[in-house]
Amino acid sequence: MKTFLTLLLTTCLVTSAKSPEPVAPTKTIELFQAKDLSGFTTWLEGIGGKDEKGVFSIKDGVLRVSGAGRGYVGPKQAYKDYHLRVEYKWGRKTDGGKYVRNSGLLIHATGPEGNSGDKWMASVECQLAQGCEGDLIVIRGTDFDGKTIPVTVTSDTLKARDNRTRWNPGGKPTKWYGRQFWWALHDPDFKELIDTRGRWDIASPLGEWTNVEVICVGARIAIKVNGVTVNEVYEVFPAGGRILFQNEGHEIFFRNAILQPVKK
Repeated sequence: MKTFLTLLLTTCLVTSAKSPEPVAPTKTIELFQAKDLSGFTTWLEGIGGKDEKGVFSIKDGVLRVSGAGRGYVGPKQAYKDYHLRVEYKWGRKTDGGKYVRNSGLLIHATGPEGNSGDKWMASVECQLAQGCEGDLIVIRGTDFDGKTIPVTVTSDTLKARDNRTRWNPGGKPTKWYGRQFWWALHDPDFKELIDTRGRWDIASPLGEWTNVEVICVGARIAIKVNGVTVNEVYEVFPAGGRILFQNEGHEIFFRNAILQPVKK
């Protein structure tokens, strides 16, 4: 009997340690339809999964991220092959610094909670910081055995006069990991000061809602901001995972988070 209980406990621990298996949505899913965060997990740097101060909350279909600390919130289920639409706008609270308001969407997040610097999960981040909307950051972390999760993407790129790499359809295929590369028209003269804009920014003005689309088909990800494709990557690993909404020192609101199937 003791041996059976030990085996059962071991099996349960191993099962619970695994990342959720990504599923392709077969119908439209409204991520913020619930009245609370019972179907979500939260994470805060130095605290873990207990959000006792209400950093994350949902009311009337709007997700509020207060900006206190660093971390994320997102559905427990992992997804692949989907079209995500979500709107966001900035709140009043900032981190008190001079640089741009900052947040992002963590796509294909995988592994243990907080596995990247106790703040994020291994993932591909769609940057939402002012002037950087649609930049992509490849975030690596560690798995349940402490091994590196080799998040990787490939994109067609060029280097502009500022020597920074940007997405450029038909450009040089470049493999990326552990770094950030910019959306196609990221202004090389942009100083990243709070509430300023780049010359070719597509995001809505401060105080208005901006629409972001993340289209994942197989090992490809395309990003649209207000209907304009701003970045694309392929040979993405992993090709599925959780969708997380970042908390990075600035108050931000998300609404109309709609997940739909896509055709391969």
